Amino acid sequence: MPRPSTPLLTRPLADALHAARAQGHTHWHASFDLGRSQETVMLTEDGWDWRGKRLPYPQLLKDRTLYFWDGETFAPVARYTGQLIKLVPTEWDVPTFEIDGIKMLPTSKQSPLDDARRKVALIQPRGKTVLDTCGGLGYFAACCLESGVAAIASFEKNEDVLWLRTLNPWSPDPEASGGRLRLTHADIVQVLPTLPDAAFDAILHDPPRFGIAGELYSQAFYQQLFRVLRPGGQLFHYTGSPNKLTSGRDVPGEVIRRLTRAGFRAERALDGVLAIRR
Repeated sequence: MPRPSTPLLTRPLADALHAARAQGHTHWHASFDLGRSQETVMLTEDGWDWRGKRLPYPQLLKDRTLYFWDGETFAPVARYTGQLIKLVPTEWDVPTFEIDGIKMLPTSKQSPLDDARRKVALIQPRGKTVLDTCGGLGYFAACCLESGVAAIASFEKNEDVLWLRTLNPWSPDPEASGGRLRLTHADIVQVLPTLPDAAFDAILHDPPRFGIAGELYSQAFYQQLFRVLRPGGQLFHYTGSPNKLTSGRDVPGEVIRRLTRAGFRAERALDGVLAIRR
């Protein structure tokens, strides 16, 4: 998908923009791409100029919501096509996203990008060919690229999540990756059986929670992951700890048992499971 040219606003940023106008400033310096850069905009009484575009001052922005200029108004970076999928700002600048109000990335202790770096480091991607099963906002892919991955094949089945990526400055752009990142709109469950044996040096598997996508935790799926990973290759499988407090269910333990049956040597690592193909 093409990447639209737009400033991104949060309620605090919009409030600061209004305050700068009220204080009589004619120019104001801030970040309009979630902390990736800083730039100066020109302010007048009835509007402000951003990269040659004349824009109105935003009104009535909500907390925990990102806004973009859709050509007519500042609209939320959200879509509803059976599910509400929304890009959500964080205190770390790097956004997370939610599906029907469920936060899809951990953000309580560090930015979702730093969290991804810790997990990606477990598979040591430099010089490797990596499979990214559930691309999401692309933070695993971004960390692989910055770590010197040779190639990464990333799959994301949700078209609305792919749209969020076009508006997220922290999501990697495949066209700017020098051909190392191949992002495909497809369901990994359908694609995986078509991939060649031992095609990847490492795998990153960050599925939605079990109650949403149980097929991504199935024995049959793990057998396919084993097949496409070369001997000695590493797999990091994010699990989190869903239901642990309410039901006592040990999802990482269940994953380890299934991966072991598939032929992996598996152990707990961070908030997931690290496995090696024997």
